[in-house]
Amino acid sequence: MQDFFCLKEKGTSVRTEIVAGLTTFFTMAYIIFVNPSMLSSTGMSFEGVFVATCLSAAVGTLIMALFANVPYAVAPGMGLNALFAYTVCLAGGFTWKQALSMVFICGLINIIITVTKLRKSIVKSIPESLQNAIGGGIGLFIAYLGLINSGLISFTVTAPEAGSLVLNTGVTPGMMPFSNPSLVLAVVGLLIMVILMVMNVKGAILIGIVATTIIGIPLGVTHLPESIFSDSGTWTGFKEVAFAFFGADGFTSLFGDASKIPFVIVTIFSMCLSDTFDSIGTFIGTGRKSGIFDAEDEKALEGSGFKSRLDKALVADSFATSIGALLGTSNATTYVESSAGIAAGGRTGLTSLTTAVMFLLCLPFAGLIGMVPGAATSPALIVVGILMVEPFASINWKNFQEAVPAFFTVAVMSFTYGITNGIAAGFIMYCLTKLCTGKAKEIHPIIAGASVLFIIDFILKAIG
Repeated sequence: MQDFFCLKEKGTSVRTEIVAGLTTFFTMAYIIFVNPSMLSSTGMSFEGVFVATCLSAAVGTLIMALFANVPYAVAPGMGLNALFAYTVCLAGGFTWKQALSMVFICGLINIIITVTKLRKSIVKSIPESLQNAIGGGIGLFIAYLGLINSGLISFTVTAPEAGSLVLNTGVTPGMMPFSNPSLVLAVVGLLIMVILMVMNVKGAILIGIVATTIIGIPLGVTHLPESIFSDSGTWTGFKEVAFAFFGADGFTSLFGDASKIPFVIVTIFSMCLSDTFDSIGTFIGTGRKSGIFDAEDEKALEGSGFKSRLDKALVADSFATSIGALLGTSNATTYVESSAGIAAGGRTGLTSLTTAVMFLLCLPFAGLIGMVPGAATSPALIVVGILMVEPFASINWKNFQEAVPAFFTVAVMSFTYGITNGIAAGFIMYCLTKLCTGKAKEIHPIIAGASVLFIIDFILKAIG
């Protein structure tokens, strides 16, 4: 194990990697229950999607572990599952089998652009200032996730005044009063993690999650399961969704209605954009700071084949989406919550292997895993966010030309609740500043092309 994962070379140990893998798992375990809840609204079996979620996460993460040897976890992505359920199926009128067909096609496209080195070229084309903005922006983004999941932030809906030009109701953010036991528990968990972190306790985040879960029992926030096992209906549901899009009701009928073909193309395009840039953003935001992707990895990008860890990580991520569709779930992607495990010291595939095993263990022990409340995992996201904003210090904020795209990357990513949105805003503003200052030659063709695609995507969404 030491030799296979190169633990000594990466300056880590078996214990550290296992703790990191457990930390990653517990910060993203919510997807096991959130994903089935969302996708079941389309008519899919809740139990079936539960199994598909666990299996797709386990298989995709195992590829990351054994092929790429990197500490990243893969699972059905939040946002992409919302696109699948609410936009494609409920609003677009497509069946869930047709939606799975779209996901599968998206996965094949990702594989093609990875094998042809387009994904690697995208990574190399991003300016250093934008890379730092993406990294720090992801930190704020996941901290924002933690603040929302903890219940600390409230959103008050206000109606417009009579005669006002405001067309829609407004939403005013604020701070919730500390009267909710779940919020109190989340704050206690945050304090525990911060104290352990400043004391340099190994595995502080995981210890904080476990301790918060236990404290939540007498508070009534952590609910002990009636049964820790899955029942037979779980596996029956899986048979209904696995490989279900093959046939007349799925792939064959996807392009049957000519009037819906433009929507299909735009949807697949949007899925590919979100999947690609979410993953690249995660790799850049965490890999540089932690040293997971070092100089040798970046040099290997210049060559052919798939020799570097970053090369292999991109390949592993590209296969994950198609595997997820085959098993019966929406787009699988590299999870930004992997940063929690990296912050806990994870540096190799042993971290991912541990996470993958935990997803497999969820299959027979769904009730046990489900007792970990959101109040125990949300503080971990906040702490990781604190750790990840360090790249902001490397941005030259005094240079307005550099500050503008960096600012829009961070602000849009955090305030619109989307990594891809922030990358799109940063790319577009970067091109704009270069064009306006007569430095168009400095714009990499891929950045220019991606910016055009992002603009087209925004226009299509606006008129669609």
